[in-house]
Amino acid sequence: MSDPLFWGSLWLTVKYSVVTVVGEFVFGLGIALMLNRTVRMKPVYFAILTIPMAMSPVSVALIWRMLLQPNLGIVNHVLETVGLPRMDWLGSADIAVWTMAGIDIWQQTSFVVLILAAGLAALPRDPYEAADVDGASQLQQFWFITLPMLRPVAAIAVVIQLINEFRTYDLPYVLTKGGPGTSTEVLSFFAYRRAFLGLSLNEGAAAAFVLLLIVLAMTIAFFALLERRR
Repeated sequence: MSDPLFWGSLWLTVKYSVVTVVGEFVFGLGIALMLNRTVRMKPVYFAILTIPMAMSPVSVALIWRMLLQPNLGIVNHVLETVGLPRMDWLGSADIAVWTMAGIDIWQQTSFVVLILAAGLAALPRDPYEAADVDGASQLQQFWFITLPMLRPVAAIAVVIQLINEFRTYDLPYVLTKGGPGTSTEVLSFFAYRRAFLGLSLNEGAAAAFVLLLIVLAMTIAFFALLERRR
């Protein structure tokens, strides 16, 4: 508890988890709402959306590491084509963690889409028909009908993704090895580096135990939400 690097990695994990979960929920809700209005080719769209989720985080990290390579990556090539400067996406301490968060959002949003789309499909139509009769706009129906009725499903999606993000290890290991410096050293990678690279098994085990307590608390909250929904 007296190690400032531990608190730094814990705070980074909290920030990273909040940013990724908020991004996944916002994009996931938007896509789910669009798919809920789509009639034609809906199975095709769902099949495409599940591709990132079906890929392992290691393969996703390897693909994006090649795409974001500073000199040969296609992302910087596209930036140069439109007149923008190259960027060191994974080598800059200022943007590496946000690049990693963007990759995580790209992969995990489809999971949130599937949960929210299922929740939207199960909503009753009677409140919407009554709102149409009363002259409510689409925005009012979304804010006062859709969001309140979708809240239990949304809460479950958020808790599941929070648990997943707090346990993130594959992306920082493959993309940055926790660097530059410690700018992407989340708590799981901190425990690994202390235990297996620093040969301090007690400190690594203590950090992993703290991570276990956090995930356990969120798991208890998840089951409490399930019971409350019943």
